[in-house]
Formats: sequence, C-alpha cells, structure tokens
Amino acid sequence: MDGVVGKDELYRDIDAIISAHAQNLSDKLQAHRLELFPPAAEKTLRPFQVSEAAKLLGVKSGYLRNLSLEGKGPSPQLSAGGRRSYTAAQIQELRHYLDANGRASRRYVPKRAEAEHLQVVAVVNFKGGSGKTTTAAHLTQHLALSGHRVLAVDLDPQASLSALFGFHPEYDVGLNETIYAALRYDDERRPLAEIIKPTNFPGLHIVPGNIELMEFEYDTPRMLAAQDGASGEPAFFARLHAALAEVADQYDVVVIDCPPQLGYLTMSALCAATGVLITVHPQMLDVMSMCQFLLMMGDILGHLKRAGGSMGYDWLRYLITRYEPSDGPQTQMVTFLRSLFDQYVLLHPMLKSVAISDAGITKQTLYEVERRQFTAATYDRAMESLDAVNGEIERLIHGAWGRT
Repeated sequence: MDGVVGKDELYRDIDAIISAHAQNLSDKLQAHRLELFPPAAEKTLRPFQVSEAAKLLGVKSGYLRNLSLEGKGPSPQLSAGGRRSYTAAQIQELRHYLDANGRASRRYVPKRAEAEHLQVVAVVNFKGGSGKTTTAAHLTQHLALSGHRVLAVDLDPQASLSALFGFHPEYDVGLNETIYAALRYDDERRPLAEIIKPTNFPGLHIVPGNIELMEFEYDTPRMLAAQDGASGEPAFFARLHAALAEVADQYDVVVIDCPPQLGYLTMSALCAATGVLITVHPQMLDVMSMCQFLLMMGDILGHLKRAGGSMGYDWLRYLITRYEPSDGPQTQMVTFLRSLFDQYVLLHPMLKSVAISDAGITKQTLYEVERRQFTAATYDRAMESLDAVNGEIERLIHGAWGRT
C-alpha cells in the first residue's frame, strides 16, 4: 500500500528512536534544573523557627529564648518581623552546648560509643512507587537533625535519592563517583571516603548514584565465572560491607536506598545491613508483588548465608507507606498485614500527603520546605506522620545499641 510504512520498517531503528527520546528528555530536564538551580548555586536549607528547634532538641521553646537572652549558646537569627530562628548548624551547636552542660549524657548528641556498632539500614522493595526513596531521604534527614552522623548511599541506578539531594545523576555525578567505584573488581577501585559528598544538612553526607551502578550488575557474573572461587578478593556480597567499614568511625547510621530489584546490588546491601526496612503500599497488587519479593529474598538470603554472607540483623520491619485512612480497602489490607506480621509492622504508617508530593516537585523534602507554603493542617498532619515513623525507627536503632 502506497504511503503506508510497514511496522518492521517503522521500528527498524528503534534504538535510535529511543536514544533520541532520551537525549531530548535529558536536555529538557537539564534546562529545568538550571532554571531552579543555576550552575553556581548550591542547595541550601531553610532556618528553623524557635518552636521547631526546641522540638528537635527536646526542650521547651521558652528555654531556648532564655538561653539567647542570657547570651548562652549560638545567637538566633532575627527576621524583619522580629521572629527568631536557628540554622541547622546552630541547632547542632546547641546540641553540643546542652550535652556539655548535661555532663555528656548523650541525650542531645546521640553519637554512638565505640562499643556500639554502626547501624546500616537497607530500605528495600521489589516494586517501584512504594515510597522507598522518599522514606530513605526523610529518614536520613530526621536522623541528622536529631544529632546523628549519617551517610546516605544511593544504590539505585535511577538515582532518585541523589536528585532529591541536589545531585543530578547525569551532570553532577561523574565517572567512578558512585558506590560502584568502591565495589569494582579492577584497578580503578577507589576508597569510599573519596566519593562521599556533603549535603545541605549538617551531619549528613551522601554517596550519589547514576546509571554507572549497573556496571556492578554486569561485572559480577563475569567475575564469578572467572574466579571460580579461587580469588583472594572479597565475595561480591561482602564488598559493600568492606567499603562501609573503611568509614565506619565517621558515622553512626548508614541508610541505603536499594534499587527495586533483587540483583547483586541489593544482595550486597542486605549482607551489609544491620536493619532492614521493607516499604509496602497497602493495595492488593503491591502486596502480591511484595509476596514474590519475600519468596525470592528468603531463598537468596539462605544461599548467601551458606556462602558466608553476614545475616546478623538487629531488626526487620515493614513500613506501611502512602496510607489513606479513609480508604476502606487500604485499611483492611493494613489490618491483614498487622495480623500476619504482628510486631514486624511499624506501629506508625506513613500517610499519603499532598505536602510531601508537592515538595518533591521542586526536589525538596518536607524538612526543607516551610510550613507557610501549605495550609497549616496539611503540613502539620504530614510532619506528625513523618516524625512518628522516623522516631520509631530511631528507637529501633538506639535499641540495637542497648539504649533505653
């Protein structure tokens, strides 16, 4: 037929079509990024009102006001309207001031003692859209604001966590600048300390990711076939653990955002972890997907354990995410999961929130945006849910250290 392009002819150059689509999309995203964050700009962090600072520190607002009036601790910033606020760095200073006056009780500076082992939290799920990256980002920021020394590791080649922290995977993360650099099998391997980057949160660092992480998935089976068990190198599942051990003295908690697949990267994270957080959206298709994930995970962990992998977990929990209490089927599913897994399900679910999703549009988290950008009820409801979830995980971490 004249003028009609056959199906085979239309898609003969499908690789070129997809590459062109990818380049066009990349160019548009870069233009949008430059509009939001000019090349010379760095992601900053808003100041925290006195009431917010007091809540983070666990003291009364009036106590902080009295400290500033007495000239003790850092001086708060004063807005044109007379409102006092503290930067995140000043809140850290306040922690050290309060801890010193409390005879180093670690109530305000929860730095782990030498006998308390590094906590490595792997955030995992087989299915995308479960809130895994959002959970990891808010957890790391909460822990940093609470005074912990935190390292975030983006293990997902899609690098959504990196983008959320202001590191565009295509333009800000170069060759050999992901965790792959510390895991690779050749002479290009680098110490982990060389690829860690600071973030806009004091006490929070990140190892960013990009598509380069897929190289580990390609390299590992080739190395397994070539070595045939005769190499003195650490096994693939022990390499991440070994890399984190290099910087363990510098951190209290490591949070790993795993890819939505059970590949070599995720297996490495599960062998390095001391705690596992499985996110689940309470809908039937998501729970069915999680069932398949758990079947595979249990089988693979068994094999890794027999091969010498470390499975010494302090805790494992399921986190209900994007939960809408008014949704009847969701509520039924939550009840079902709690009856099935009992204490393994966190008491507090992460509620679905317009505030969190809207903040994500501008590559921000709820801890970064200001309350005035939303209706007070919307913001407060989301923040209350976040604080409850992250506080519960923080208590699990402290419990693993033997703290009450």
